[in-house]
Amino acid sequence: MTRPSFLARCGRQVWARGGLALLLVALCGVAACGTGGSGPVVHVLGTWTGSEQDAFLAMVAPFERQTGIKVDYQGSRDSDTVLADRVGNGTPPDLAVLASPGKLVQYARAGRLAPLDDALDLPGMTKQYGSSWVQLGAVDGKQYAVFVKASVKSLIWYSPKALAAHGWTPPDSWDRLNALDRLIAGSGVSPWCVGLESSSASGWPGTDWLEDIVLAQSGPDVYDQWATGKLAWNSPQIKRAWQTWGDVIGTKGLVRGDARGMLLTNFGASGASLFNATPGCYFEHAASFITGYYQQTDPRLKAGEDFDFTRFPIIDQAFGGTEEVAGDLLGMFHSTAAARQLIAYLTTPEAQRIWVARGGALSPNREVPGTAYPDALSRRLGQLLVDARTVRFDASDLMPDAMQSAFYQAVLSFANDPSQLDTVLSDLERVRTNVYAQ
Repeated sequence: MTRPSFLARCGRQVWARGGLALLLVALCGVAACGTGGSGPVVHVLGTWTGSEQDAFLAMVAPFERQTGIKVDYQGSRDSDTVLADRVGNGTPPDLAVLASPGKLVQYARAGRLAPLDDALDLPGMTKQYGSSWVQLGAVDGKQYAVFVKASVKSLIWYSPKALAAHGWTPPDSWDRLNALDRLIAGSGVSPWCVGLESSSASGWPGTDWLEDIVLAQSGPDVYDQWATGKLAWNSPQIKRAWQTWGDVIGTKGLVRGDARGMLLTNFGASGASLFNATPGCYFEHAASFITGYYQQTDPRLKAGEDFDFTRFPIIDQAFGGTEEVAGDLLGMFHSTAAARQLIAYLTTPEAQRIWVARGGALSPNREVPGTAYPDALSRRLGQLLVDARTVRFDASDLMPDAMQSAFYQAVLSFANDPSQLDTVLSDLERVRTNVYAQ
């Protein structure tokens, strides 16, 4: 017997798939069935523009067709500012993508967000997503957000063809990576491409480096203390992470263009040199979404053939299997029946697979099959996400705005002059003391 779709019928029914039960309460009383007539509208504000906007609209199209609920989407790369303005003047959207878990906490504790506990089957979601992903959307014991898509950050990218030409293989430990770095540099080519420029958020790619090093070197407990402001920036563990990164970016010849190149190169364009006929570098540290930038630069590039990834190298064996992740959280500012139905739909495997099939996104939902991904490389990334023993969200995104901004600026200062590390960390510690005392 074929199980009916979440969207395939009207009336008071329960839909269950893989343990996730979603209650459609008098759906015909709330929205027109099928495609005829007019129904309620759910206003959604997000960061997705261009191909990402197209993917989201494709994701919600079946929901619109079968429920009669219209999804009115507004995309803006400055959606954080737009949302703050609209919340401030009392006209927030029904649903909005939140810039970070820090923003989630801010809006939830200010009473601006509506809890989702009555819109979701949380035990079912925990089974599908794992407790780490569900808890990242909770504040003070209540669920306030869900993940629409995700990315893995603990990755090193390379050109298989470029490495194979020299008989090199991607290193699986930090010691092997250091040895290969020096070997490549000795051949006259910088092993690393690093781009730190990102408009007003310049510096964030360096925070990803440091976050991965803290996780791999000191483990998730230290990472958690640091990310939540409970560990000093000049503590031995955090200072050691900066020094470890400094061994890469502060050693002449290891980074293409040295300090000037890092500071002036946009993160999305940095890896283009991987694919030159004569490579300008051999490695780039970047999240899974970087593949979209590679293929924008050269649409002929093929995943798995022209570019591939390896996991961030092991520094301490005790902390293997922990992945740094990021994702797009969606919260509810107006609790309407239509908004609750949409946010519940977006967590389902059938909705999630629509976006991942278009590329550029991963789903933390374990019931999204590997066959939904467009290529073998994407399938490996999706499997890495759901198989991770432990996940930790991007630390800078967990920090208050002032701390995050100081972190970005500190990365730029350190990249420009690694010898000033003690000053950089003292400045960060001063900000931490002020921010978390409030």
